[in-house]
Amino acid sequence: MNAHDSEKVVGTLLHEGYNQVATPEQANYIFYNTCSIRDKAEQKVFNKLQHFKNSGKGKVIALLGCVAQQEGAKIFDRAPHVSLVAGSASYAKLPEMLVQIESGNRRVTGLDFDTPEAFDTPYTRRDNPFRTFITIIEGCDKACAYCVVPFTRGPERSRTAESILDEARRLADSGITEVTLLGQNVNSYRDPSASKWDFARLLDEVGRIPGFRRVRFTTSHPRDFVKPIIDAIDDNPNLCNHVHLPVQSGSSRVLEGMRRLYTRDQYMERIDWMKNANRDIAITTDLIVGFPGETEREFEETLELMEEVEYDAIFAFKYSPRPNTSALAMGDHIPDEEKTRRIVIVNELQRAIQIRRHSELIGNVEEVHVEGRHESLQQWMGKTSQNRTLNFSGRDAEALSGSYVPVRVTRGGPNSLVGEALSVN
Repeated sequence: MNAHDSEKVVGTLLHEGYNQVATPEQANYIFYNTCSIRDKAEQKVFNKLQHFKNSGKGKVIALLGCVAQQEGAKIFDRAPHVSLVAGSASYAKLPEMLVQIESGNRRVTGLDFDTPEAFDTPYTRRDNPFRTFITIIEGCDKACAYCVVPFTRGPERSRTAESILDEARRLADSGITEVTLLGQNVNSYRDPSASKWDFARLLDEVGRIPGFRRVRFTTSHPRDFVKPIIDAIDDNPNLCNHVHLPVQSGSSRVLEGMRRLYTRDQYMERIDWMKNANRDIAITTDLIVGFPGETEREFEETLELMEEVEYDAIFAFKYSPRPNTSALAMGDHIPDEEKTRRIVIVNELQRAIQIRRHSELIGNVEEVHVEGRHESLQQWMGKTSQNRTLNFSGRDAEALSGSYVPVRVTRGGPNSLVGEALSVN
């Protein structure tokens, strides 16, 4: 999502006649896009801002993104050399804000969430000619105890289905064959227009646009993940058979403390939908270890859930306190050494699961969307529909990037697959 936000910023500025340069030293304007989802993000940002200041006098420095939204105008006090502070809902207004700066105003902000221009970024630069992103919903109405997103992205705002489909058709006409629908809670999407489409309907319709071969989506919230989403994946082969469904913990008591709005059993009901689908759906997740008060037994419940689900990949994090979140007031914080011990156990278990899962794929033929060439390995690399990385050889060094190639899997490692491309008649 942050990468796509940067595409929106760059595209908007290029359209206004600005030129992009390779280094901060060459720039007159430096735009620093930030994320605050992890601990110590703010300190890293201010260290980087000091580096930008030292790259030369007279530069206009703009702080964008979640840290900008979180800290607001206080940034000017901590970093007086910053001239512009703007959150993600204000990127379409960047040209207007730059006019203010060029007129002599050295403290310009764009921090409103309720801006009709939030989705209006028609000049987005697409950095990849074959696959790209479409933002369909911004913000979050949940209040997870550990999460800063509602404070940095604001409440949920959905685009109209008509505007999404118009953008998708333009992308397909331009040669894009793979698109990812984006949102902090993407499956919370509700069309604000009279049609009132839900996410499952929108997903299916995007998947039927001529020219698209793959449609993905991220990230889902289990509370809003409904069976029709799986039905759409089953019925529409252009929808990738991969779902990222963050669980965060295997303990219902910890989930309640996290304010996740579902129990372990309710989460497992959604896993069962996927396990019983007609297509083989890859399942990935996010996990947090060391949430305040998490006991050893509750941590073991997470390990048991991992064994039961057999995730195809995970993103595991140690709990870190974030500003404005309710978890800050909770006692019984887990020592960092213990959180480190737990995350090592989680990652070791997941490594074993992935080795086992990948070994089961040896001999299968997978369609790979080719991303490029790994010259040091003398292999092409790309992704399967299940979002697995597959490195392969066996084809002449032709321009394969962006194409779809059948590959037989010959080896499975902990993080990726290796294969041989099949000849195409």
